[in-house]
Amino acid sequence: MAQGKLKVAVLYGGQSGEHEVSLMSAESVMAHLDRQKYDLTPVLISRQGEWSLPLESLRQFDVVFPVLHGPMGEDGTVQGLLTLLGVPFVGAGVVGSAVGMDKAIFKDVMRAHHLPVVAYRVVRHREWVTQPEDVTAGVMDELGLPCFVKPANMGSSVGISKVKTISEFSAAMAEAFTWDRKVLVERAVPHARELEVSVLGNDELQASVVGEVVPSREFYDYAAKYLDKGASASKLHIPAPIATEVAEHIRALALRAAEVTEARGMARVDFLMDAESGEVFINEINTIPGFTDISMYPKLWAASGLAYEALLDRLISLALEAHRHG
Repeated sequence: MAQGKLKVAVLYGGQSGEHEVSLMSAESVMAHLDRQKYDLTPVLISRQGEWSLPLESLRQFDVVFPVLHGPMGEDGTVQGLLTLLGVPFVGAGVVGSAVGMDKAIFKDVMRAHHLPVVAYRVVRHREWVTQPEDVTAGVMDELGLPCFVKPANMGSSVGISKVKTISEFSAAMAEAFTWDRKVLVERAVPHARELEVSVLGNDELQASVVGEVVPSREFYDYAAKYLDKGASASKLHIPAPIATEVAEHIRALALRAAEVTEARGMARVDFLMDAESGEVFINEINTIPGFTDISMYPKLWAASGLAYEALLDRLISLALEAHRHG
């Protein structure tokens, strides 16, 4: 090993439904890490939870770069393990990761801090199994149609359905419950525009320019994110074609959302904006956002003057800084 190189383990794969997305993100991260600065070791977690290196061996690395999406990777579990091992790691700690992963708790935290979110209701599996008619009636009364049904603890739009008629609601709930035992039902934003901001930093957070996703499908589901290609692919507008004052308001909300959820290191904050009224809602936060060649997190920073390679350098530097300061 060349003198002075940092030993970096890239942790990827995992047991969640986002295993394939993690492989794509990690491939991109490893392709852009500067081999003159870093001695790189890939560490794969299989779908069955088997690690390609013994856990104890992670102590030998200067920093671990988790590129894991979804439960058992982005939710604080791996972050807690790395904390116990005493190893610096990229991204949010246990609290920020756990809050960011659970969409229902995230919404509760936003509401507690008077930050704008759409109306929502949380439904647990037992409640749905024992009282499906009451749940359905309550959702229709409180939220109306259309609405979105989401597993509380998944990312990459896995398991999400848009419900337009009451006859579709039961199937949407069944789909969401295949991924989680807690489901979030949200009122749909009319004429929604999907806007995103990348956040970077520990104590002093920075926000990127605002980007807009124009989905290739009715909403930005898994297929629209990762499967549609070429002319049928979703479109990204960076920066988003919105007024300067609106962009600044959204960037400020992104910083506040990351701050109150303890999402140090990195996060992507997603918004919905009513195209007619201009009303803006915080949709969710991703503490390990996608790093593929089409992912918004690195693209937004590139448009803000921080190229992919420099962004990775900065994330590793922030990880070491956070570890030193506890």
